[in-house]
Amino acid sequence: MRRPDLSDRLLAYLLFAAAVILVTWFAFLPGLAPAWRLPGSPQLYRFGLAGSFLLLVSLFFVLAKRTRWGGSPVRWFSAHVVAAVAGGVLATIHSAGRLRYAPALLLLVLAALAALGVWARFQLSRRMSATFAEKHESFVPVGDEGRERLGALIREKESLLARLEPGAGEGTFSLTLALWLGHPVLAAAYARLAREESRLLGVRERVPAAQAHWRRLHLALAAIFTLGLIGHIVVVTLFAGYVSGGEEIYWWHLAAW
Repeated sequence: MRRPDLSDRLLAYLLFAAAVILVTWFAFLPGLAPAWRLPGSPQLYRFGLAGSFLLLVSLFFVLAKRTRWGGSPVRWFSAHVVAAVAGGVLATIHSAGRLRYAPALLLLVLAALAALGVWARFQLSRRMSATFAEKHESFVPVGDEGRERLGALIREKESLLARLEPGAGEGTFSLTLALWLGHPVLAAAYARLAREESRLLGVRERVPAAQAHWRRLHLALAAIFTLGLIGHIVVVTLFAGYVSGGEEIYWWHLAAW
């Protein structure tokens, strides 16, 4: 069966369409009614709400990847990319171009996330493909002492794996969210052994720093954005009085603290 991948060409068209929409929107924005130029106004509130839901689709991709829930992770990855682009457009429109306020920092984080993801897709993916095609000699040579330590590590991993997921193969196994939640101590011990194994093999040291650490940066930015988005929703919904600074509260809210 053909994998449901999102092609580079389709992604490029999607990014181009998003750029055209935003340029066109902000070109016509000065001539629109005042309500369309107020961030979070009743009209723009809907854009922000829809954009938030779309941006949080990425969480379902993480769940599908780490829990084997929801079907093919490849489909969820494609959904994550498309939803992130569409959500980013809606969130930017929701801001009404008011970039001097604190929530604009979320747009900066979102822009950094998007730039990193696009770079990884169009540039880094080629380098990663080449890395997977390399022979094992490209890793750091391991001496006799290192081989003994590696053998001990693998035996420890196999012992832990028999308790974590009986029948799984050590060479192809990866920790899932269900295992982290169900067996946190064993999962943490297995992850520690896997990190030690990678260190002995010099996996990260044999590739460029950008390739070795981009995913950590991507996840860190995603966590910052998600927490910031939740914080923004809580503040404008429950602390509308603080956000308005004593002026009219024109957006939907539950409390004016």
